[in-house]
Amino acid sequence: MDVRFHGVRGSIAVSGAHAARIGGNTSCVEVTSQGERLILDAGTGIRGLGEVMMRESAPRKTTLFFSHLHWDHVQGFPFFTPGFLPTTELTLYGPGPEGDRALQSVLAKQMEPPNFPVPLSTMRAHMDFLSALHGQTVEVGPFKVTPFDSPHPQGCLAYRVEADGHVFVYATDMEISLETLTARQARWMEGADALCLDAQYTPDEYNGARGMPKKGWGHSTMVDAARVARAVDARRLLLFHHDPAHNDEQVEGMAEEARQDFSASEPAREGKRILLGACA
Repeated sequence: MDVRFHGVRGSIAVSGAHAARIGGNTSCVEVTSQGERLILDAGTGIRGLGEVMMRESAPRKTTLFFSHLHWDHVQGFPFFTPGFLPTTELTLYGPGPEGDRALQSVLAKQMEPPNFPVPLSTMRAHMDFLSALHGQTVEVGPFKVTPFDSPHPQGCLAYRVEADGHVFVYATDMEISLETLTARQARWMEGADALCLDAQYTPDEYNGARGMPKKGWGHSTMVDAARVARAVDARRLLLFHHDPAHNDEQVEGMAEEARQDFSASEPAREGKRILLGACA
């Protein structure tokens, strides 16, 4: 299983020296194994992933899983070049019981005037819209993908991805701590070889020691993420959904502090690649 990060920021994309090492695109993670490709979220990072896919000769058959439909997780889709080609086959899972219709509606509305010059119908790829449901595993080639509920305003899904005898957990936009971690949530994250977990805020930011408190906004601190990673016996923690106000040095400093609670903590970086298992 090969995990690649194409977008690691939250809320809004940033650019320039501010994000030179960490990256500035919003959420998009690619997971591949045995010729099968999954895409987790379609933030601005999916544009660059699409350009990579355009250089490949293999058939462009791809499955996309959306954690939720807030703008930073869908806003890159209109710039996903493979979506404009009739040779592309896309299976898109929206979150929740009505996720199929909700996802198609959101993707269509963001491409309507005055937001965008061309409609979703211009994208000529074959698209199948389906619903991702809590606890119901979806099998895609060698992958077993299990969505599970994540505490976030208007709802969100995290995903446990299993293949090649290894586990990758994608848990963006999750407001969690040891005090709020439930047994069910712990079970889905348990033993992850790589846990990608929301860590947007510092404790001071979260609690309002400097400025407006962020409690209830749907995001975790890097300290709580590290403590949760240790509690669920993860092997590696990727701090994710970096705040657009944080520059590279601040993100690196947050990771250093997280390592005091969980030594295998590191910031997710745009362009970073993780190989899990011999078949990756």
